[in-house]
Amino acid sequence: MSVRTLPLLFLNLGGEMLYILDQRLRAQSIPGEKARKDEWTDVDRKRGKHSCQSSQLSVSKFSVWNKSCAVSEAKTQRLFVFAVMNDIITTMFNKKFMEELFKPQELYSKKALRTVYDRLAHASIMRLNQASMDKLYDLMTMAFKYQVLLCPRPRDILLVTFNHLDAIKDFIYDSPGIMNQVDETFRQLIDTYSCLSDGEFQLIRQTLLIFFQDMHIRVSIFLKDKVQNSNGRFVLPISGPVPWGTEVPGLIRMFNHEGDEVKRTEFTTPGNYVTPQREGSFGLYGDRVLKLGTNMYSISRPVETHMSGSSKNLASHAKENIVPNPLAKEELNFLARLLGGLEIKNPSGSDTGFRLNLFTTDEEEEHAALTRPEELSYKVINIEATQEPGRREELSCILGELEVEEPRPASSEKGEDLLALMDAL
Repeated sequence: MSVRTLPLLFLNLGGEMLYILDQRLRAQSIPGEKARKDEWTDVDRKRGKHSCQSSQLSVSKFSVWNKSCAVSEAKTQRLFVFAVMNDIITTMFNKKFMEELFKPQELYSKKALRTVYDRLAHASIMRLNQASMDKLYDLMTMAFKYQVLLCPRPRDILLVTFNHLDAIKDFIYDSPGIMNQVDETFRQLIDTYSCLSDGEFQLIRQTLLIFFQDMHIRVSIFLKDKVQNSNGRFVLPISGPVPWGTEVPGLIRMFNHEGDEVKRTEFTTPGNYVTPQREGSFGLYGDRVLKLGTNMYSISRPVETHMSGSSKNLASHAKENIVPNPLAKEELNFLARLLGGLEIKNPSGSDTGFRLNLFTTDEEEEHAALTRPEELSYKVINIEATQEPGRREELSCILGELEVEEPRPASSEKGEDLLALMDAL
């Protein structure tokens, strides 16, 4: 397992998430009242605070701009999409968050990583319910899995990452502050990965494929393009350009003990291979040549996901290990209540943030939520022990008097540090 895999996994999945959100935000009409700051709740205003101060048009600033300018409905929607994307990208490329991400470390668990993207997708006023978030994550993971499988060389995973970052920069072309954050991440990638050997990149590729193992979600785009079978497995091409630095197959050369070529034998291949014209640019700018990692949603078409039979069987076999113990959950909640920190939410209360639906209709979304196996929904229990400051100060004082000097054991749950850092953004 490579300890340099996490930044590549996070950035590529994040790029795919932004592609999908951009496409769905443009396809789904934005309620006009959501662009008005005076209609926001206190929760919405807190969400708007996460946008970068240097951003020229955050969600909170957009509403003021929209009031003072007479703009068409179409332009208003484009500006709203731009503002929402700005907020999410600002959180995604936060400097402290990136510094933590680039530290050598093993991959987080699937559940922990899924939670990171859940928080990231909700970094703005936009809201996704459980079914839409599940579909979003399925699309993200299957798209990047396909790209990793099709990379001509393990090193080309870096070019796929650069394609994603190039597209992200197009989303924020008018926000120089956020653009600097993305460029800084570009430089970190170049500094971290340009010196790695081909063997280290091969280990990164193997680590990624192990992470995606047993994920066989059928995606309508892949099925229509006939690059995915009905069982959710991808169809790898046997034609096209060969990896840079290699020759087109079809020739066998034989050499003597002195290294001189003595014989050539040609053979036919079932595929139509070609030599690439040039290598993709691994710099901050340039032609990447490789098209993997570009936005496949630029042409509007519906995208559906379906559980394959093998994934359903795998889910049923793993159910005992994945479903949390309800007694353990109640014990944790009871502990949080003792600490005065568990926020009891009113189930009848509604969130007034703009809700994004990744399905064509609300009925499809509800059906997906009912039919998806619960053990594959990546539900995470969140316990917030941060309420009632008076009681928290009293507990802190008591704990300080105990003078416990033993070092705290390291957390066994991978991803907690990164989640805590994201909560602080």
